[in-house]
Amino acid sequence: MKIILLGPAWPYRGGIADFNDRLAAEFHSRGDEVEVVTFTLQYPKFLFPGKTQYNDKPAPSGWTTRRMMNSCNPLSWIRTGFYLRRHKADLVISAFWLPFMAPCMGTILRLARCKKTHRIALLHNLIPHEHRIGDRLFARYFVKSNDSFAALSHSVLDDLSQFNSKKPRTFCPHPLYDHYGTIVSKQEARQKLGLQSDGRYALFFGFIRGYKGLDLLLDAMGDERLRKLDVKLLVAGEFYDDPQPYRQQIEQLGIGDRVILHSDFIADSEVGNFFCASDIITQPYKSATQSGVTQIAFHFEKPMLVTNVGGLAEIVHNGKMGYVVEPKPSEIADALVEYYSNQREESFTNAVREEKKKYSWDKLTTALVNLNSITQ
Repeated sequence: MKIILLGPAWPYRGGIADFNDRLAAEFHSRGDEVEVVTFTLQYPKFLFPGKTQYNDKPAPSGWTTRRMMNSCNPLSWIRTGFYLRRHKADLVISAFWLPFMAPCMGTILRLARCKKTHRIALLHNLIPHEHRIGDRLFARYFVKSNDSFAALSHSVLDDLSQFNSKKPRTFCPHPLYDHYGTIVSKQEARQKLGLQSDGRYALFFGFIRGYKGLDLLLDAMGDERLRKLDVKLLVAGEFYDDPQPYRQQIEQLGIGDRVILHSDFIADSEVGNFFCASDIITQPYKSATQSGVTQIAFHFEKPMLVTNVGGLAEIVHNGKMGYVVEPKPSEIADALVEYYSNQREESFTNAVREEKKKYSWDKLTTALVNLNSITQ
């Protein structure tokens, strides 16, 4: 089967680029002919809040990555669309996460339409966490450009029904992010990061944006019970918001000695150290669909604390492998106190280790291929 993946990929960095590269590797391992079509320009600089859009990893091997799309240049949309039409892939699978990309990717997919090619939208997100004028109009345009849909959470599948209720669709949970290395001992990871071997560390990981709720977690860390338990917070990720309010909050709460900031982009080779060094992974999001952080935590067999928003609660069983709480500092603090006071790490870790078996990449590729079969 000939498959073209459309969206962020190497040499871009970030969760969705990593996702597409990993998906390409899975299709390649099945024996499919795979090509990735990605951007020459993904975001204009004034719209990108980070330091760089690019990673320094070598190009993946086994398939071709072709840089063709410019999110702001309609001529590139036309060239890419006709390129896809000429190559008549069996499947064109487009990653969608942001309405800003809808004019570009929706136009390409409309021009790529041909009898042989089945266009599948792989929906990471449909309605964004940070709303902007035109989001729904753009999302509708993109939805109309596809033949079927795969969503990585039930909440996104529900969002899709606001735009289309008839085209084929399926739910398949976000597979494990298993490309960040193998599990190492907590002691080894802490030694590499310069942490106390017998300390108590909770981790907040990933780009820092308002909807991810780091401010809620910092308020929770000010709880006197966590202070007495000497729980420390590792924050590992680049600020996509102004960092000053967070730093002021840390100072006002008097928790500077218990918050360890690693605010540069975390290289793939370092991700495993942060997860393996931690006791529990915290995701205090104010809004969400699903999160790649959860799937990294599953890979490294770490208990999780998530908030009851979007699809996060769908895969973390409350009280068994972690906690599902409302996005309130008091509830976040209560859960962390319960975790450390009652020594839940071993039992929760065992449950995570068993649950992770559900999230394989071959289940996703099978679900995508089956969508093509439904319409034939």
